[in-house]
Amino acid sequence: MTVTAQKYARVLSIAGSDSGGGAGIQADLKAISANNCYAMTVITALTAQNTVGVHGIHSVPVDFVKKQLKAVLEDIGTDAIKIGMMFSPELIDTVAVQLEHFQPGNIVLDPVMVAQSGDRLIKEDAAEALKSRLIPLADLITPNLPEASALLGRTIDNRNDLEQAAIDLQHLGCANVLIKGGHFLEGGADDLLYLGNQQKMVILSNERIETKNNHGTGCTLSSAIAAGLARGLDMEAAVRKAKEYITGAIKSGSSYQIGNGHGPVHHFYRFF
Repeated sequence: MTVTAQKYARVLSIAGSDSGGGAGIQADLKAISANNCYAMTVITALTAQNTVGVHGIHSVPVDFVKKQLKAVLEDIGTDAIKIGMMFSPELIDTVAVQLEHFQPGNIVLDPVMVAQSGDRLIKEDAAEALKSRLIPLADLITPNLPEASALLGRTIDNRNDLEQAAIDLQHLGCANVLIKGGHFLEGGADDLLYLGNQQKMVILSNERIETKNNHGTGCTLSSAIAAGLARGLDMEAAVRKAKEYITGAIKSGSSYQIGNGHGPVHHFYRFF
């Protein structure tokens, strides 16, 4: 009797490593696994990082990043890709060239620029390369308010500005945009999803959870979205499911104490 092999939904994370385990590659591995997918990695940088801050960044040689990408995509393949920390223009271009060659679908780009601690995570000139080389390849970008402001070159601090900001970001070449509203100082932390092909705005309401354990929330959310896409959900459904997951992870992690600064969310709250 022939037994049909089972298939994993596969997600590749291209991002930096967080030695503290709360963000970056480590958060991605946890979030992808917790959302029922097989997680793979291409590590772009090593950070000496904890809950208090980033104490050093060591970029992985660009040629070795290329080798990691080719090794995974030539053999295992992927059903979705999450892209996080891209430290330099040279790295961004190398990743873009490989993505153009392999043509994977379901690319979720989290334009990571600044850590929760306020430490800058990419070089100044990398932002322009991000806009010209990677954003046009993305099915979804997930900037928070400071990142959206940096990408557009103007301050976005008013909820009335969100819709136009989403449209302008989509005009950079990506298919869809999720602007995260957690940095608003007052009121709720609603997010705005703009579905470009449908020209549809979707408000995703969030309650504001008072906790200092919010390190890695952006990494976790974008990875969970990629996992949903890998499992066959459409974009809106994948974002909604990921929002449910990150909300639960923040709530469940709020009572824990790890380190002296911004602790992580509880990625495996559904399991323990």
